[in-house]
Amino acid sequence: MISDLSRHLQQLNVAADWIGLRANREVVRNRSVRDGIPTDNGTQLNQGVMLEVLVNGQIGYAATNSFRLEDLRAAATAAQQRAIAASEWNLYQTPLSARPKVVGYYATPVEKAFDALSPGEINALLIKVCQHLKVSDQIVQASASALLTETESWFVSTNGSEVHQKFFRIGTDFAATAQEGNLVQRRSDNGWFARCYQGGLEYFLTDDLWSRVETIGAQAVELLSAEECPEDTTTLVLAPDQMLLQIHESVGHPLELDRILGDERNYAGGSFVNLEDFGNLTYGSKLMNITFDPTVSSEFASYAFDDTGAPATREHLIQEGVLKRGLGSLESQARLGVPGVACSRASSWNRAPIDRMANLNLEPGDTNMETMIGNIDHGIYMEANRSWSIDDQRHKFQFSCEYAKLIENGKLTKTIRNPNYRGITPEFWSNLVMLGDRSTWKMYGTPNCGKGEPNQCITVGHGSPVAAFANVEVFGGAA
Repeated sequence: MISDLSRHLQQLNVAADWIGLRANREVVRNRSVRDGIPTDNGTQLNQGVMLEVLVNGQIGYAATNSFRLEDLRAAATAAQQRAIAASEWNLYQTPLSARPKVVGYYATPVEKAFDALSPGEINALLIKVCQHLKVSDQIVQASASALLTETESWFVSTNGSEVHQKFFRIGTDFAATAQEGNLVQRRSDNGWFARCYQGGLEYFLTDDLWSRVETIGAQAVELLSAEECPEDTTTLVLAPDQMLLQIHESVGHPLELDRILGDERNYAGGSFVNLEDFGNLTYGSKLMNITFDPTVSSEFASYAFDDTGAPATREHLIQEGVLKRGLGSLESQARLGVPGVACSRASSWNRAPIDRMANLNLEPGDTNMETMIGNIDHGIYMEANRSWSIDDQRHKFQFSCEYAKLIENGKLTKTIRNPNYRGITPEFWSNLVMLGDRSTWKMYGTPNCGKGEPNQCITVGHGSPVAAFANVEVFGGAA
């Protein structure tokens, strides 16, 4: 493919300062079962080429689902004309340095290939998952899904770039809904499609699969007789599967440089973070170290190059609580004059890359789980996101979890249902008082981070240890 694209690139005959071709081929397989009945069995193939053309400091875009030279040439001409037209109102002169020459290859490590199981065998396993979720007659609905995605991308440019990347992504979602009278409770496998990884079927056929599934069903039933979450201001301990959402919404989105520039304000909102905050803002306590790290093996949004060819490296966004850099492409970094990361990403071949999260992780501390809980006289431990709400500046938030335990005199005691908490982003993170060690660190992800017009859903990964926050408002379903 690289040689074909390079040959076509040389034959486009379109006047420009720079041209890039990014080809994508993606195969998505969905398998879903509800109450033992298959509800979704499909395979989708999506492929095409995005052409970027730089003229007069302005990039124009056009895409085609054809790989024929005449269609690529037509798309390149359209992109050239758009760049020329837009250059009259250019806010920023994009330099050629925003598209450096890069050459490289990346492939997801896979232990058990997707074709190790037939579609029928995967469906049979999902049906069996539903059967194991139904631990009692109080389980009124059981569901199981698997999402398998193979993506290849090829990138070539007139300044000599040649990049080939191949991704295998897998996500699973199991859930049980329990009912007693008017009371309904739902428990899932660490939250909706939180178990997302790069790799093969080894992330489905895990050693703990059946014990995990039965725990989901048992805890859904357990919640029916649990006490309502109390209204209190207390110490809150969050499991890594809820920290996924906490990091994503209150750290990731506010640090996207295109939000700070105002590019996203009409649709996705802005940010409470200002340009002068970089290098100065105390975002959280000294325990808070947030890294952008697409180099973590098997984390959901790992890659070697972003979709403009920028090499991906591990960088601290927040170090010992101080904001250091944002989530922004080479263009956004130059426009704002602040450091960023290799995060210009597109959801498909027919979308222009924009500033996105990838793997955004909270680095571990040095406290094990037993010591953390043992140091808390009164508090609440919460797991797995159920719902979320946050303002358009990513400042005030209110999040709900599926499952919680009271912490009393240094021990986890009663199970609590309908646990919720609220906070203001910098105050909340400044109250980070204990951080779990590496033994508590787990990584999750989501296939469904949305942003941009037209909308682009993209993969992100988030890793975190268990984390304890002081003086947090918690409340139940009636508050």
